[in-house]
Amino acid sequence: MRRRRPTGGLASRGVVSVSPERFEQMVADALDSLPPDLGRAMDNVAVVVGDKAEGRPLFGLYEGVPLIRRGTYAGAVPDRITIYQDTICERCTTEAEVVAQVRKTVIHEVGHHFGLSDARLKELGWA
Repeated sequence: MRRRRPTGGLASRGVVSVSPERFEQMVADALDSLPPDLGRAMDNVAVVVGDKAEGRPLFGLYEGVPLIRRGTYAGAVPDRITIYQDTICERCTTEAEVVAQVRKTVIHEVGHHFGLSDARLKELGWA
């Protein structure tokens, strides 16, 4: 997992302080918790950790072409899922809440990778 971090040290300035290494492990654990078939079906996508989204209070962001919309896709740069550490940690009051929000966010953004809309993810309880 690649990390985009423009500043050094702990990025969390909110209620819960989590080291970058611990947060990355939470994201990796959330990815590992996906059903094996789903994990194997993910294609050409990088999952990274960022501090905060520019100008938007997002927990995560999917950027790319969803699998269901891909035609000829050879040679394309990887899609990207970014999980925003500061935003999540600022909204949580315990580390257990951070773990739960990271998992929910990872599942939500992976859903977008597979072509699910925000409306459908909300119906499924992942929004």
